[in-house]
Amino acid sequence: MLKILIVFFMLALVISLGSGLYFLMADQGNLAKKRLFTSLGIRLALATGLITVIIFGVATGQLGHKNPWDAGTIERQERAPDSN
Repeated sequence: MLKILIVFFMLALVISLGSGLYFLMADQGNLAKKRLFTSLGIRLALATGLITVIIFGVATGQLGHKNPWDAGTIERQERAPDSN
């Protein structure tokens, strides 16, 4: 579930970045339009949410590292209960 939420946040960030680029090009310095700043605020909120979800996942153990190049750590974790 967390991985789906992370992918959602990443896609929303990319969409917000694209809309910010569009607003930057379309408004061309028009001070009456605040769409670029609104897009920046949305992007900041999405990034904060993404970091919060990642920290929550790591803290609860739902997200971890099981990298193929880090097999030594996984083997040590599997052997640890046997040494008691």
